[in-house]
Amino acid sequence: MSTIAEKILGEKAGKGKEGKVEAGEIVECIVDYIMVNDITGVPAFEVLDELGVELEEEMKKEKVVVIQDHYVPNKDVDSAEQAKALRSYARKYGIANYYEIGKDGSGICHQVMIEEGFAAPGRLIIGADSHTCSYGALGAFSTGVGSTEAAAAMAAGRLWFKVPATQKFVIDGELKRYVMGKDIILHIIGDIGVSGSLYKAQEFYGTAINNLCLSDRITISNMAVEAGAKAGIIPPDEKVFEFLSDSGRLRGDYKPVYASDAEYEEVFEYDASEIVPTVAKPFSPDNTVPASELDVPIDQAYLGSCTNGRIEDLRIAAEMLRGKKVNQEVRMIVIPASKRVFERAIEEGLIQIFLKAGAFVCGPTCGACLGGHMGVLASGERCISTTNRNFIGRMGHKDSEVYLANPAVVAASAIEGRITDPTELEI
Repeated sequence: MSTIAEKILGEKAGKGKEGKVEAGEIVECIVDYIMVNDITGVPAFEVLDELGVELEEEMKKEKVVVIQDHYVPNKDVDSAEQAKALRSYARKYGIANYYEIGKDGSGICHQVMIEEGFAAPGRLIIGADSHTCSYGALGAFSTGVGSTEAAAAMAAGRLWFKVPATQKFVIDGELKRYVMGKDIILHIIGDIGVSGSLYKAQEFYGTAINNLCLSDRITISNMAVEAGAKAGIIPPDEKVFEFLSDSGRLRGDYKPVYASDAEYEEVFEYDASEIVPTVAKPFSPDNTVPASELDVPIDQAYLGSCTNGRIEDLRIAAEMLRGKKVNQEVRMIVIPASKRVFERAIEEGLIQIFLKAGAFVCGPTCGACLGGHMGVLASGERCISTTNRNFIGRMGHKDSEVYLANPAVVAASAIEGRITDPTELEI
């Protein structure tokens, strides 16, 4: 009689395999991994310094993953100093799971956590980044925390949690062409609002979810937090198991966890055939509308981020751009989510397609997603983006605008120079 979230938290709290905990209960749980990046890692290590943790005896450093990803390559002196400080802390504390820009395994933190085998079914993972919920696509309970909480978990290997109530989302039916995981989650957020899952766990089911590739599932779990969710979990299946067995990426063992006769706070049901290519207009992810209803000129098209920078995302955009040109009035920026994705895109000829189309391509970085660099917007500029947030000033000037969409919509819009439903193009 438990949800996936209740079972994982219950087991990690020492309640046994059945995980007998209830929504609202406070539990102290063993954490499998703690992730920090170049923005959140330095404050976490500063807290460790204040705690006076003994490096060898007390710190659970084997659980710590440190990733340089937000301001890479460093955009100014301040970001360079921050990256240097994180690098120094990783050495001081002997962090073996340290990922440096350009090195093997590097990339945007959430993609790295998945690619490098840290995320797996049944695990409890925290990260000092709100989109840590991405790993729920593999059946983990993963959630974002603050740097202080990350430091406490680094020192103790444990952290307290309030067990969330769980909502069930069922999406049945067949998706139309050019409808992706991004459209499913935008459709849901547009329905329930940005507070519709506040401090709740989301579980996703249905034939449409089963048929999605892992990449699209990650997109859905990634944006669960945009509805206020604590976690966005998809029950693991053969697609997940096959991914984890590929090239020996998995670290350690795992035990898949599934809900059993669970009592859900709410159940939402959707017909997949009614979901269309969807756009979230400024300045909120729940301000959604079908792409076909918009005719908005754009200045920039952005393909990348932890939400939609995987090889599957690049493939669909390249398919649309093959033999075509990015509109003369538009800048298109393509950023693979990791070094692995970048290499795969080169091998498949996707990067050449982007370059011939007139797009700018660079190595993995969070970049403009958070208004950092590599595509920051000026006053009055509009961007169609595969990222996850479109708040005021999110990608640059407070008077710029960000429209969220899937990779096919972004590519089609780059070609047309205005927000475009990809089904309108002749491919």
